[in-house]
Amino acid sequence: MDSRHLRYFVEVARVNSFTKASHSLKLSQPALSKMIRNLEEELDVTLIDRSKKQITLTDSGELVYTQAQRVLGMMDDLTSSLYDMVHLKKGTIQLGLPPLIGTLFFPELIARFRQKFPGISIKITEYGAKKIEKILEEGHVDVAVAVAPIDETVFQAHPFNEETMDVVLPTDHKLAQKDSIELAELAHEKFILFQEDFAMHDIIQTYCQSVGFTPEIELESSQWDFIVEMVKAQIGIAIMPKSICEKINSTEVRNIPVVNPCVPWTLSMIVKQDRYLPYAAREFIQFIHESKL
Repeated sequence: MDSRHLRYFVEVARVNSFTKASHSLKLSQPALSKMIRNLEEELDVTLIDRSKKQITLTDSGELVYTQAQRVLGMMDDLTSSLYDMVHLKKGTIQLGLPPLIGTLFFPELIARFRQKFPGISIKITEYGAKKIEKILEEGHVDVAVAVAPIDETVFQAHPFNEETMDVVLPTDHKLAQKDSIELAELAHEKFILFQEDFAMHDIIQTYCQSVGFTPEIELESSQWDFIVEMVKAQIGIAIMPKSICEKINSTEVRNIPVVNPCVPWTLSMIVKQDRYLPYAAREFIQFIHESKL
């Protein structure tokens, strides 16, 4: 069985159209139809029901489609493995990176990695932490950066930064002179949070609920510096990782550790469980793990 036949069939099934598949495969539609017919004859089954306007897979077609994806995935992994053996120190990393984390840590890290491995290129896809996990699971990136907790039934995590969060409030706030603030003391405050696609959004709400209250959200934003400006304007208070707090340059706000409980912020490089990881991506994970942040 020629693997091309399987690839062509999988593409037809994926886009549910001979016309679209012929365009994406850069193959004439008659040639594509002949390939699928040849596959059906070889397997002695009908894979596609052509009696309707929109093609549908038969039961046999559904089975072949599922198994063909697995077979082709294994073949792609084999090709990647062989490439790695022949082209050591070369390759491309498809990296999924939340913009906030990227800004905080990765410009210098990537520059140092490129100095050490000039033959490895990095292609970055930026989304919020939740969507980053989704595109990693779907195979669109090799490795991604995520915030704990991680679903370890789906992903393998390599932690590289662990810190806690501080509350950011105006200097004239009634709690601003304390050395630490218990989370429950913020029960009646108005909160300015990162937007829902940020992992911090859920983390902060979960920890507030663990001490008996649901935070009243006054405003949400994707920009940490805008959130700080809103705190300065006394719109509300914010809870942010210490790494962000260290970038605040203002005498009008103060950041104070949150205790009882501390609110953690743990960053990890994550990869999909049981998926082949290219050499370049393995080197990148090792490099980040060994780097001092």
